[in-house]
Amino acid sequence: MSSRFKNVVRLMVVFAFAVNGAVANAAHPNRVVWEGDEGPGKGKHIVFISGDHEYRGEESLPALARILAKHHGFKCSFFVTTDPKDGTFKPGSSHITGLEALKTADLMVVFTRFQAFKDDQMQHIDDYLATGKPVIGLRTSTHGFNGLKGKFAKYNEGYKGDEKEWMAGFGEAILGEHWVGHYGRNHRQSSRLQLENDQLDHPILRGVKDVHTQCGGYNAHPREGSIILAKGQILNGMKFADPPDPNKEILPVVWIRHYKADNPKSRVFATTQGASEDILNEGFRRMLVNAHFWCLGMDDAIKADNDVSFVGPYNPVTFNFGGYRKGVKTADIEGWDTPILGKK
Repeated sequence: MSSRFKNVVRLMVVFAFAVNGAVANAAHPNRVVWEGDEGPGKGKHIVFISGDHEYRGEESLPALARILAKHHGFKCSFFVTTDPKDGTFKPGSSHITGLEALKTADLMVVFTRFQAFKDDQMQHIDDYLATGKPVIGLRTSTHGFNGLKGKFAKYNEGYKGDEKEWMAGFGEAILGEHWVGHYGRNHRQSSRLQLENDQLDHPILRGVKDVHTQCGGYNAHPREGSIILAKGQILNGMKFADPPDPNKEILPVVWIRHYKADNPKSRVFATTQGASEDILNEGFRRMLVNAHFWCLGMDDAIKADNDVSFVGPYNPVTFNFGGYRKGVKTADIEGWDTPILGKK
């Protein structure tokens, strides 16, 4: 075979891969995939699902996905709700496709609020949970679904149907707490996290210190069997050193549990924080990265100095209801160097 012919064949192969990739992206405009080359996560697949109205999960989750893929070798698939008319990000729209990726997922990460995905997409979530694989839930995921009908109504916030093990919905049944209410005023009161003394040796807390988040708190009293890792002190101000609100008790902010008592692999990490600005704090970001390893049973891979630096520019907006960046598509955040998110 001549060298010229070999080069032609190589070009044809490259073109075929490029076309297939373009087709995949066209078929699933809700999806971006980052795949690391080397690291302890190689061979593991994490699926991130974003769809909240206020706290900018469409910024938090891809930033975490890049860190886990680039620095630690995981394959990370990020899905976001979009406007079905033009494919641009529309947090909270309930329009999402491609969740069949959960068939090969080792971990599902959820940052949704009152979503009512179509039945074919909910089926993939339901099938995933039936396997007893691990789950991470951030902030509004305690009330991540609502408005669902039929067999998936059990996921709705405040569910009161016949399936007793699903009372109060996805948040209570899987994460261990559902929506109770705000505890602290956003943008005027932030949270300083206090690690639980009896859990300081837990793998998730390795290397974690000086944790401060921009979100105010949520009322949270995780269900029996949960292990509290950190509680939140509501501050009268937006800086780590601001004084605590003397009228606010310290409530659980981070906890772990198992959603299937008979399955040790059904690990859950839940936090009532996680907004886009929260992960600017290295201590909180490290805790979240550690949680992914722990959920996957990779406790030994959690090092106090694991790299948790951002990959590419990270430019979170000040979170607010409906305050997402307009006109952004998944293609805008592909690769390692594109900004999360572009200022549009």
